[in-house]
Amino acid sequence: MPSPTIKQLEAFYWAATCINFGIAAQRLHISVSSLSQRIHELECILDHQLFDRSGHRALLTEDGERLLTLASKVLEAVIELQTTFKNEQKGLNGRLRFGVGELSALTWLPKFIAVAQKKHPLLHLEPYVDVGAILEKKLEAGELDFAIMAGRSSKSSILSQSIMEAEFVWMIAESLFDQTSSQHITSLLNQHTLITLPSGAGTTRILDDWLLTQNIHEVKRITCNNWSAVAGMIREGVGIGFLPKGWMTNGLDKALIQLESNPPLPSLHYAFQWKRGDIRNIIPTMQILVREHINFSLRSIDIL
Repeated sequence: MPSPTIKQLEAFYWAATCINFGIAAQRLHISVSSLSQRIHELECILDHQLFDRSGHRALLTEDGERLLTLASKVLEAVIELQTTFKNEQKGLNGRLRFGVGELSALTWLPKFIAVAQKKHPLLHLEPYVDVGAILEKKLEAGELDFAIMAGRSSKSSILSQSIMEAEFVWMIAESLFDQTSSQHITSLLNQHTLITLPSGAGTTRILDDWLLTQNIHEVKRITCNNWSAVAGMIREGVGIGFLPKGWMTNGLDKALIQLESNPPLPSLHYAFQWKRGDIRNIIPTMQILVREHINFSLRSIDIL
């Protein structure tokens, strides 16, 4: 009787942890038909049905649930074996697709990738940048191995570990700043357009909470999904908005003036998020590495 192959177990693992066979096939860089064939071969070898295909989408059977735990441990051992002996180089290997928001992409992500590539030269990194709501959907669907997002996930299928918080400050262009008028944020929001990121971004939550504390329900907004553009519009006097505090403390742009607000904007907590049940050693290793290098401070001259 033949034994299951690593390729068959990999096909089963990704099919079991992704939202559909199409995404699982993409993770393995094979066709859906090849993925289905490997799973069929595995079912024949084990003489057990691993997926219930009677509904709209294939679901794990009880036997499939049992195998998933065992297959995860086998694949984890294989990865450890490969990273220990392959080309006599230490470190992780394979493909790692992870998600971050644009603030991360503009600040700590490049250095993180450089460090990760040096520590794990056999690891092929694929960063994906988008707002938190999209990253969460892709993580749940199995398209991402992990993601760094603002806040904790409300989904039971996703685990979250807090790793960092970012602080924000209100900014106004020098050209809009009038010392003879009230510079209270609520008064300025009545006079000027609010420049901010769109809904779905983590900063939208802290902004909405702050506006509620100020009893502000209506405000004219320009939303843009790019931090650089938001910062640029604030500097050009299109409106007022807020930027990460670290950008200002590392080289304040003379065209911008920091505004005091009472209460201040809440801090935005960021978390390392991954799928529940993913026991691969790549997850805790990356979590430690991210924690060591995540840093939202960046000189404003690099952005504006």
